[in-house]
Amino acid sequence: MEEQNKERQFVFLLVFVLAGLLLAGRAFQLQVLSDSFRGRADAVAMSKVTHYPARGLIYDRNGKLLINNAPVYDLMVTYNQVKPGMDTTKFCQLLGITKEEFKLRLYKDFKRDKRFSRVKPFVFLDKISPAAFSLFQESMYEFPGFFAQVRNIRSYPVNHAAHMLGYIQEVTDADIKTANGTYVMGDYIGKSGIELAYEEELKGVKGVRFVLKDNLGRDVGSFQNGKRDTLPVSGLDLITTIDTELQAYAESLMVNKKGAVVAIEPKTGEILAFLSSPTYNPNLMVIDQNRGNNYAALAADKSQPLFNRAIMASYPPGSTFKASVGLIGMQMGAITAETGWPCGGYYVNGGRDVRKCRGHAHPSNIGIALQWSCNSYFFRTFKQIVDHYGYYNSAQGLDTMAYYLHQLGFGQKLGVDFPGEKPGRVPDSKYYNKMYPKEKGGWRSPTIISVGIGQGEIELTTIQMANIAAIIANRGYYYIPHFVKAFKQGDKTLKPREPYRKRIKVPIGSYYFPSVVDGMAAVIAHGTAGSSKIPDLPVAGKTGTVQNPHGEDHSTFIGFGPVDDPKIAIAVYVENAGGGGKFAAPISTLLMEKYLRGSISESRKRREKQMMEANLIEPKPKKVFVRPAGTPDSLQMDNTPVDAPVEEVLDEGEN
Repeated sequence: MEEQNKERQFVFLLVFVLAGLLLAGRAFQLQVLSDSFRGRADAVAMSKVTHYPARGLIYDRNGKLLINNAPVYDLMVTYNQVKPGMDTTKFCQLLGITKEEFKLRLYKDFKRDKRFSRVKPFVFLDKISPAAFSLFQESMYEFPGFFAQVRNIRSYPVNHAAHMLGYIQEVTDADIKTANGTYVMGDYIGKSGIELAYEEELKGVKGVRFVLKDNLGRDVGSFQNGKRDTLPVSGLDLITTIDTELQAYAESLMVNKKGAVVAIEPKTGEILAFLSSPTYNPNLMVIDQNRGNNYAALAADKSQPLFNRAIMASYPPGSTFKASVGLIGMQMGAITAETGWPCGGYYVNGGRDVRKCRGHAHPSNIGIALQWSCNSYFFRTFKQIVDHYGYYNSAQGLDTMAYYLHQLGFGQKLGVDFPGEKPGRVPDSKYYNKMYPKEKGGWRSPTIISVGIGQGEIELTTIQMANIAAIIANRGYYYIPHFVKAFKQGDKTLKPREPYRKRIKVPIGSYYFPSVVDGMAAVIAHGTAGSSKIPDLPVAGKTGTVQNPHGEDHSTFIGFGPVDDPKIAIAVYVENAGGGGKFAAPISTLLMEKYLRGSISESRKRREKQMMEANLIEPKPKKVFVRPAGTPDSLQMDNTPVDAPVEEVLDEGEN
């Protein structure tokens, strides 16, 4: 028994000895004979390297590239891996920085600033150009702890559509907190325009590589043979609805003017041109060393080029609003298409308040009233709407009108795929009850009569005005205006978001639209915008002159063309430009002709030149009256100012 136990002990001992020898031999082979394992054994840290995806490209509707990607490099550093006594002089010379900058960028408050860690990489120097980085890269091996990440910033092959395209910038602390881990310090994010509206589709997905580092900061190899590594996924490319040629032409017509232009394809809701003026070159917002100064200069500019007037500015629509008043009046039964009102050149409001109107033909129907923009006609129509349920029940009439205005897209956000959209303002009974409380007399239809011609408290955005032009062009329906036509992912083409593919029918009978269309066609053919007509191309529109108590009136216009098969609907608003026929109408019809024909008729070249050269921003020179030398003091002169225009006087527009 005792001998058997000794034999078993010997067997167990022999097994353990043999196993130990095998393990020792394997360890000797891996650690001494194998260079690859010996390198991994020397590893003292694992580094997570982020591979940034290419941000999606942005094209116009015809495939022209609007936004591209340009490579830059971020130099990363892991503090604990920086070699003490490194040649900082050479390092700084290669990167073009001072030693003071070196210290500020490397030595962080690791205890209190949670953004930085001694053992995790952080950005030492960002936005290094490829040329500058190539000089540093040759010597980077001399500086353990430093490594580079390639990034993509935006470049702009064209100098147009700055407000529409938007820009990217580095994420803020607020962005990081709300992103649930999507963004980290140093990432870029869309901050305005399409870049912001479609950030999710454009940004792509980051890739990650886990790397083993030795005590000198050198790569030893992949962690777990790369099992945890992921490849970056590029963002989706965007095909926008914008027509670059039309956009560029709109910008040339609006040089030295304040205002906005929005053009829409009526049958789809696709935005063809989108301009806030003054605008700026999008290349000023490229992420480089000049960007901060460029942005500061734009922000300080008194003409406010960063403010997006096309979608954020709320304006009284003026007489362009009369088409909507007419449609609602017919829908409510306040008038018919053949209703006529007398107009003797004025309208008496409440027996004392006299409102002027221009001299024109008798407005025997709504078409003629629109053609000549008769104030009296639409004052009376508005009064009939508000008093539809009785003079002392104005609230119900006004609120019914407000309901239809909301259905036409006024007083609320349309839902455009764009940040910063404003709702404008449609005043209802609650609004006026606060403005005119009962204890102070309250309000009735005469109190608010100016709303009938687009003045007073009604305010619209330019994109809402373009949308009503599209509704009239379509004879009663619209698609929510939008900027993205499709997405591209490799060879796949994806449709735009679902809400922008849905037709919206407005609750106004389609049989009420033809009389309004006829009136708007007559405006261009031989009405208030007769000098803006396009030879052999019938288009429709409505001028508007918006009273401005602080200076020159505003000029506005809505329209569409061709009349029988509309392919473009447009709204133009030019601040401090005078009558609607002076600037807004000719600019609109020039844009329509450019889009529909590709060029401008010879007979309209002179008008085109006038629009392009007009300067409505710079202060006008004082009028100095002179008399020819040798003229006797007693001779009466006509006092013609020396700066009197030699060009023809442009249309005065309607009152």
